[in-house]
Amino acid sequence: MLERLKDNLKGNKLAMIAFIVIFVFCLASILAFLSPFDPNKINITERLLSPNKTNIFGTDNMGRDYFTRTLYGGRVSLTVGFLSMLISTSVGTLVGAVSGYFGGRVDAIITRCLDVLMSIPTFFLILVINSFFGSSIKNIILVIGLLGWMSVARVVRSETLSIKEREYVLYAKSLGQRPMKIITKHIIPSILPTVIVAASINIANSVLMESSLSFLGLGVQQPNSSWGSMLKDAQGFLADAPHMALFPGLFILLTVLSFNLIGDTLRSVFEAKANER
Repeated sequence: MLERLKDNLKGNKLAMIAFIVIFVFCLASILAFLSPFDPNKINITERLLSPNKTNIFGTDNMGRDYFTRTLYGGRVSLTVGFLSMLISTSVGTLVGAVSGYFGGRVDAIITRCLDVLMSIPTFFLILVINSFFGSSIKNIILVIGLLGWMSVARVVRSETLSIKEREYVLYAKSLGQRPMKIITKHIIPSILPTVIVAASINIANSVLMESSLSFLGLGVQQPNSSWGSMLKDAQGFLADAPHMALFPGLFILLTVLSFNLIGDTLRSVFEAKANER
């Protein structure tokens, strides 16, 4: 599998660049504390400076170093993306596997619930819930994670319907193993490639969702920053300081695009392996 992934990356320069971009963004966000600037220190005398040798991304309307705030903003945006993905992928995998394995009335009920939930505009529901419970990072992670699992569940259900008819699953049934043990020990490991692909795309959606919430003022609050909140703050200074919108917007674009490219690459690798069976 790893060899096939390496070969695929060698032949796909965009995918290789996507992996490098995500690695660099994650590493830079983790090491943000090494910056000599305080991301929240206000210096009005140096407000709205263009990129220069000292402040390579310039400064914002409060005179804060924009490069440092971008690094710390990336830490928030990527943390929300990864943790929300873990919640939504875990819930979606479990629900989808249970639905596909048991079938019958259980599957019908869960499928109808999925249809109803997916018909609701998720973003507007997140807006309502987030405005009601508050805009802390913890709440944002929980809201995005608990409302983003439906698409994962639908994909996992389809895979489970096929896998549950395979010999090793039928053999486990004949031995009298409990359904949940079969699901966790045999079915979920078999659909792990599908789950990984869904997870990579889910991260991109979560980052984009968090950025949208912060842009609307319902996400990360001052003095903390995320890429979305930085875009919101840049609205009133597009003419005087276009760099305030350029850098966070570019980072959001590259992150979402990179995760989608990674998801497509992983999908092609797993599909090629499945066709060889």
